[in-house]
Amino acid sequence: MLNQHMRRRWYAWLLAVLALFDAPAFAHDIPVSARVQMFVAPQGQTLQVLVRVPLSTCADAEYPRRAGDYVDLARVDPSLRAAATVKVLGALTMYEGDRQLPIPRIVSARMSVDSDNSFTSYQTALEHVIGPPLPPETNMFWEQGKLDVLFEYPIQSVKSRFAMHAAFDRLAEHEVTTVQYLQPDGVSRAYELPGDSGLVRLDPSWRHAAARFVAAGFHHILEGIDHLLFLFCMVIPFRRVRPLVGMVTAFTVAHSITLIASAYGFVPDALWFAPLIELLIAVSIVYMALENLVVAQPTRRWIVAFLFGLVHGFGYSFALRNTLQFSGSHFLTALLSFNVGVEIGQLVVLGVFVGALGLLFRFLVAQRQGTIILSALVAHQAWHWMEDRFDILERFPWRTIAVGGPASALGWLSVVVAAAALAWLLSLAARRWQRPGSGDMEDPHRQGS
Repeated sequence: MLNQHMRRRWYAWLLAVLALFDAPAFAHDIPVSARVQMFVAPQGQTLQVLVRVPLSTCADAEYPRRAGDYVDLARVDPSLRAAATVKVLGALTMYEGDRQLPIPRIVSARMSVDSDNSFTSYQTALEHVIGPPLPPETNMFWEQGKLDVLFEYPIQSVKSRFAMHAAFDRLAEHEVTTVQYLQPDGVSRAYELPGDSGLVRLDPSWRHAAARFVAAGFHHILEGIDHLLFLFCMVIPFRRVRPLVGMVTAFTVAHSITLIASAYGFVPDALWFAPLIELLIAVSIVYMALENLVVAQPTRRWIVAFLFGLVHGFGYSFALRNTLQFSGSHFLTALLSFNVGVEIGQLVVLGVFVGALGLLFRFLVAQRQGTIILSALVAHQAWHWMEDRFDILERFPWRTIAVGGPASALGWLSVVVAAAALAWLLSLAARRWQRPGSGDMEDPHRQGS
């Protein structure tokens, strides 16, 4: 049996076919970009949803024309309702709690001129959509218009928690949906959803917020190849758990500090800051790989892990920046949950790395030789990243970075950290080659060979 969602989609398509029975359909190229605007407001026993969609994304059906190829506004209402049914309702699902709401009533569908600015607020948008339509003598082509629709969903209570799934990603190659949710207590929440952002809880509970951000932190680690390579280089020389615990703890504490600081705005908001951090992340990988090449058993690596953890925390914050809109009123809960997700991801990855390296060094290659080979490969890749990211940073005038104001202090602190780490590496290398007999790199796996 078809579930309710499938039945709803079939019903929507049936309405569209009936409304456009006499109108031939034709294929079209989807627009490069489009912006959908929405207002969601619980009112009494209904959930009002106002939607504005560019008509250039709704070209699947012929609109009635009059002389001059202008839209015949006197006969366009069936076509607009059909477009609202197929393009909007076919991609929009609303929920009250975890219950999917039934098919709404289309209260009104209007065609507006491209210059209309009534959707700047909920009240002006509502007055516009339920107000009189454009005069029939208005000269406009359908591609230049906007489709404005008011839906009303039956609900049980305005105090319920509502959610939505807007899958408007097929309207254009690059689609963004802006949503303003107006709660009965007067609180308004704004969302900016790129393409299909999945289920969005408009007023999430702390449990929903925590679950979403734990998952976001976990997936961010798995998708961040530069963070993974840093962790990989950090654990290559070590086969025992004890030194790893100190390094992982130091790295966790450090990136938690800068992640929280960034979320609360205690970082530079200049355009050059993100490229700088991306460059320093590449530097951290290069340093860690080179230290593996120079030193067989690095000591006090937890200090290096802490210093570079500060840098990586800023990198994590860039991924979190566009996600915090889904935290609702649970900002701190979402922030801590994201950090928990990052830690879970790191532990899983470290477990995989340690197990894989153990098998590699036991059956395929001696530990020291394997460490050199793997670290050299990582250093080669990270060096190219460092060059590319430096080229991006060079596009910003040096004086813009140098006089960024007091807020740039944290950015420059990161530069100092990287410089200190590189200086430490050079001092280690100098002591290594100045030590008597250093020309013969001792390797326990070479003894007896």
